[in-house]
Amino acid sequence: MPPTVSVIIPTHNSSKTLGACLEAIRRQRHPVTEVIVVDDASTDDTRAIARRFPCRLLVTDRNGGPAAARNRGISASTGELLFFLDSDCAPEPDALANALAILCEQPDVACVHGIYALEPLVDDGPVEAYRLLHGHHWRLRHVGRVRTTLFAICLIRREVFTSVGLFDENLRASEDVELGDRMGDRYGVVLTDTVVCRHDDDSRLGALLRKQFRRSQLLIPVALAERGPAGIRANSPAGLLTATLVPASVLLAPLTGGWPLVTLLCFALFSVAEPSLLRFVLRQRGPAFTAFFFAVHLMVQLAVVTGAVVGGLRHLTDRDFGPTRVTAAKTSR
Repeated sequence: MPPTVSVIIPTHNSSKTLGACLEAIRRQRHPVTEVIVVDDASTDDTRAIARRFPCRLLVTDRNGGPAAARNRGISASTGELLFFLDSDCAPEPDALANALAILCEQPDVACVHGIYALEPLVDDGPVEAYRLLHGHHWRLRHVGRVRTTLFAICLIRREVFTSVGLFDENLRASEDVELGDRMGDRYGVVLTDTVVCRHDDDSRLGALLRKQFRRSQLLIPVALAERGPAGIRANSPAGLLTATLVPASVLLAPLTGGWPLVTLLCFALFSVAEPSLLRFVLRQRGPAFTAFFFAVHLMVQLAVVTGAVVGGLRHLTDRDFGPTRVTAAKTSR
């Protein structure tokens, strides 16, 4: 008998995309045993949309974040395999079947996760196009055996949670990365381009920068907690480092005559810091969009760097900030 599969979808204010997500689950070529939607205290029509589909709806009284929502879904599910899907993602019809095939062909693999398509779930303009190009590229670059788990679209054996524990509810970002680190070398993890979903990504620049700043605050605490080699990183050290040179060249303008030229040179250096990314964007969208892409990318990288610095300072001063295993160690000292 094929293994039973529980689909778990954490959601918060996802009325724009939840219908497409659930419809995509209904179109999967491999049957699912149950679909569980965990509504994390939405204030829009998310619950009404979920009730239109054959799924089990769980509702929380307060917003606890994706880790808490996923944990509640795990506790309520019955499947031998758990297929996690973010509510702004719509998997291709063969996504689940392809993930299951990898688990069957490679018995040492316990977790399979996939990539975002270049085509958006809802086309909301150039900022979203930037996000999808970048997200597709860095995932594609890491396809193969990895140490990092990413749960936007992910099939995993239930036994993993029995062995290493549930998601760390102290984290509102990087909770899947932290779980993957706890899995260590005991469980194989595969990132594959055969498991694809269309994603509705950020489309407003201000909101994107605020999210990147907020989420990147956990980069240093989570990285310090990692017990094995570093896992997947969406942003390269070279890109982050060269991004900081651009505003630095402006601040040093009084000391560098003709500072616009220096700043332009720093921006050019930033643009070529990741050659594969530059080639990929040029190939997909041409020179004009590539210039826009790297202008937005610069602002995103600076938001990430700033957030990481702030997060590092918070890690030093706030004993409750970071993964639970780190905060517990702080408290015991």
